[in-house]
Amino acid sequence: MNKNRKGSHSVYSLQVHLVWCTKYRYHVLEGEVQKRCRDLIKQGCDALDVQILKGVVSKDHIHLHLSYAPKLSISELIKRLKGRSSRKLLQEYPHLKKRYWGGHFWGIGYGCWSVGNLTDELLQEYLDHDKESPNGDENFILE
Repeated sequence: MNKNRKGSHSVYSLQVHLVWCTKYRYHVLEGEVQKRCRDLIKQGCDALDVQILKGVVSKDHIHLHLSYAPKLSISELIKRLKGRSSRKLLQEYPHLKKRYWGGHFWGIGYGCWSVGNLTDELLQEYLDHDKESPNGDENFILE
């Protein structure tokens, strides 16, 4: 399976591992709320043309492995996913609105790690190989 995705003027394979948690790490993502949260995250990703490669909705946090387009920043992605899901969950579940009376369902911040199929060694080998051009000239090296 080809992991590359295509845009109108680009070919890319951008993947990220994201983690964020509920405010105060309360275990509120259970039962119907957990299912609804999963559905809201799926809808948000679909709207942003983001592929969910793997994901887990735990009792107090979310783990996602996503493939996204270069036009989308990670901070914008997080803002949209956390914002919409928070708003909808607090509207639809009154017991959550009581617990999070300030209107903030998710904790501040998130964890973000790039994921790829290219190791540092492979990249270094590729760049070292590319130092010389085919006609024997030295390419300009950025270091």
